[in-house]
Amino acid sequence: MGFLARWLFAFGLLAATYNPTEYNYVSWALQYGSANLSIAVLCGLLLLICYIIYLRATLRSIGGFGVALVLAVVGAGLWVLSDLGLLALDNNSVNTWLGLFALSLVLGIGLNWSHVRRRLSGQTDMDDVDEL
Repeated sequence: MGFLARWLFAFGLLAATYNPTEYNYVSWALQYGSANLSIAVLCGLLLLICYIIYLRATLRSIGGFGVALVLAVVGAGLWVLSDLGLLALDNNSVNTWLGLFALSLVLGIGLNWSHVRRRLSGQTDMDDVDEL
């Protein structure tokens, strides 16, 4: 259940920032942000904080190579679905949602990888700490 919650939050974060509908931060800020500059800046900073938390945890957990590997696996899966005729990639809105899904999987796996590794190996990850 923890993985699902973390992944859904990652998907929500990405979709709240941008999606093909008019209900996202980027569209709102471009259309109404100048009239509500203080609110636009506050919301942008809150989104930035969430991204920093997710990106830092993801890069510490799976690293750049892990990010590339997860994206490659998702891309190969979409390629298979397209080759089998189960997925049409000619709709830009669908492609945007697929991109959001792929990126949210990367962030969700990155945030959950330490938990998975601990369960598989019994070892806990720790940050490097300088000793005085």
